[in-house]
Parts: sequence; C-alpha cells; structure tokens
Amino acid sequence: MSLSIESVLGSRPQVSLSQLVGWPMSIFVNLLGAGDLDEFRQLLGCFGRAFEEPRTYIERQPSDDYLIQLLGGGSFIAIAASCGATVVGGLAAYELRKFEQARSEIYLYDLAVSVQFRRKGVAKALIEALKRVASERGASLIFVQAHAEDEPAIRLYRQLGTRNKVWHFDIAVPQ
Repeated sequence: MSLSIESVLGSRPQVSLSQLVGWPMSIFVNLLGAGDLDEFRQLLGCFGRAFEEPRTYIERQPSDDYLIQLLGGGSFIAIAASCGATVVGGLAAYELRKFEQARSEIYLYDLAVSVQFRRKGVAKALIEALKRVASERGASLIFVQAHAEDEPAIRLYRQLGTRNKVWHFDIAVPQ
C-alpha cells in the first residue's frame, strides 16, 4: 500500500502512516524554501546517513547565506518528509531550462528515506510531490540516474518510469 499526498504547495499536506504500521503519527511532505534552513540541514543529515557519506553531507555543510540563496533560487527543488519535527526523508532536484525549446526538465539528483521509514511509500510520496512541482513549473519530464548496484532504487524507478540506456561520465574540473 502506498501513501498519498494532497498537495506540496500551500499548507503542509499530511500523509498518514497509521493505517500502514499502526503508528499514531503522520508524515508531512513539504516543498522547502529559503526560510526552511533547519529542515534542510536535517535533510542533509538524512542524505549523509542513507548514503553513508557523512563527510559530504554532514561535516561540510554550506553557510546559511549559501543555502538561503540555493533554496530561494528558481532552479533548485528540495522536498522533505517529516515525522513530527524530524526529517525522515527527502529529495533534491534541479530544474534545467532547455535551450532548444521553451520548456524545462527536472533532474532528480538525490532521494533518501531513513531506514525505519523505508518500504512504506515515503519515496513514492516524495516523487509524487516532485511531479506536482514539475507540472506547476511546466516541465516536460523528470529524469533520474541510479547506480547499477542500487536495486531498491531501480525497482522504485521502474515502477514510475521508463529506462533509457545511457552512459554517465564524470569530467574533472581543475581546482
């Protein structure tokens, strides 16, 4: 059974886990903005623990000024799933404005859910929220990459979209 959300814009929509796991608690899915620094920093911690990369996501966090600009800018999208005051999952995405046509695409860059909240529909609820944001921005599609060994992510993305065979290359930038 999947969780559902009402909306990601306006008031914080409530997603109930009580019927799934018998918990008297709710999950809120929220589009983060420049005023949501504490929630975003919690989301960075969630990414660091989920990806086992604390140095990248936890120990070297950017300044408040940087994050305010990032969250308040037009191209970055952060959506968090919270249980009470604790972020239990979320995603980071980028809107890429296209040059060949007046349209954009959304690149889903990171998605993570805390271990105890996995397989309960939180990731799908986050992606549904991103789909609504993408639709409101007039985006034509959402694309995501997954590591070949990340079978849970691949299963999730196969349920939601079609697979394209592409090669991904990282090109180093001189420092």
